[in-house]
Amino acid sequence: MSSESRESRLNNLLSALIASRSPQTAPTEELRASDADRERVIAVLTDAVTDGRLSHPEHEERVAQAYAARTLGDLAALTADLLPPEEQPLRMDGRPLTAFFRSETRGGRWVVPSHVPVTSLGGRVTMDLCEALLQSRRVVVQLAVMAGTVTLIVPEGVRIVTAPSARVGSVRDEVRLPPGATGHAPDAPVIELAGFVLGGKVVAKSPRRPRKGLFRRT
Repeated sequence: MSSESRESRLNNLLSALIASRSPQTAPTEELRASDADRERVIAVLTDAVTDGRLSHPEHEERVAQAYAARTLGDLAALTADLLPPEEQPLRMDGRPLTAFFRSETRGGRWVVPSHVPVTSLGGRVTMDLCEALLQSRRVVVQLAVMAGTVTLIVPEGVRIVTAPSARVGSVRDEVRLPPGATGHAPDAPVIELAGFVLGGKVVAKSPRRPRKGLFRRT
């Protein structure tokens, strides 16, 4: 059996295990769009007409569609032919994160479902939520990790908790509170770790704060 076939078989086995424990959630494309979502898309359309990727009539038509859009899927379709997937203003990637003896990263402006399956066998998975749009204030990360590392990069003030039934041996919570805060806000987003981690670890941390310069121009 080839290494590719073995990886595919392992992927199917672990994905089936996670799927059996994962609740069904509404498709990301059907979530309601916010005014901020519309403005992000319109900013891309404006750049596109400025550099000639869109004509002025096309720009006007798409802007009108953006203002009328009801769902994230409606908005995402307006920029699909303007930018590569990793640069889209709204990323609809709801696939599980999977890493078999390799690294997998998801970040930028992506829509995070309320339940995120993460599978790693000897690999490294990085989830960056700093610019993400959360489908829910409580996100369950369903882990199936063996000899792998999962790194969560989250904004300051996010709570990291472990589900009572989880088998997660090593969790390093390095998430900072916002400056001046003495505890988590009552409505702070929560990342719940579920599933299992065998021979691996989970690291949760905040991004580095910008360094202040030693000298300031006058």
